[in-house]
Amino acid sequence: MIGVAFLFAALVQLAVSEEYVVPSNIDVDQILKNERLTRNYVDCALGKGKCTPEGEELKRDIPEALQNECAKCNEQHKEGIRKVIHHLIKNKPEWWKELQAKYDPTGAYTKKYKDLLDEEGLAIY
Repeated sequence: MIGVAFLFAALVQLAVSEEYVVPSNIDVDQILKNERLTRNYVDCALGKGKCTPEGEELKRDIPEALQNECAKCNEQHKEGIRKVIHHLIKNKPEWWKELQAKYDPTGAYTKKYKDLLDEEGLAIY
């Protein structure tokens, strides 16, 4: 399910060239502190709400990031992903389940990223 988090973290990222680029005006911590803003990004990723340009990029990039273990991610991206995963699983598990249903309906990515989830203390089976 780290893959679903890739999607959400990607919501704060744009995909360009060989690496996702985090716009300088995007602050993952501030987004996660604002429930309304976080929900807007989740709804965008789910196709249930309007999207910012970053949100549109996120929706496009999620499947690729899940498939290739976020090959275009740098350490900043990975840290953002960790924050988002922790926040959603611990504070908004119902939102996490919505994202799982959309981006991992068969549970393939949950299995693929099981070890990473375990390392993060986020076993969700």
